Amino acid sequence: MVTIRLTRGGAKKRPFYHVVVADSRAKRDGRHIERLGYFNPLVEEGDDRLRLDMERVEYWMGHGARMTDRVKSLLREWRKMQADQPQQEAEQLG
Repeated sequence: MVTIRLTRGGAKKRPFYHVVVADSRAKRDGRHIERLGYFNPLVEEGDDRLRLDMERVEYWMGHGARMTDRVKSLLREWRKMQADQPQQEAEQLG
């Protein structure tokens, strides 16, 4: 089975995660099929905290990939950020 999950990178006490598509039998930081984005938990808010390629996420979901619980919550956060972005731009202009 194929899963969309996080792989850990970064230094000790400075975590950084890549959102990847991997075989569920592979190790957490092992081989992956494709990298879909990243998550930096040390950044409070903004574009540098989370970045996802939604087109590829939807492609893999359509092909039966399952997401881990943490990736599901990050996807909700990404969608919320994208929905709020046009409102913030309008406030800055007006």
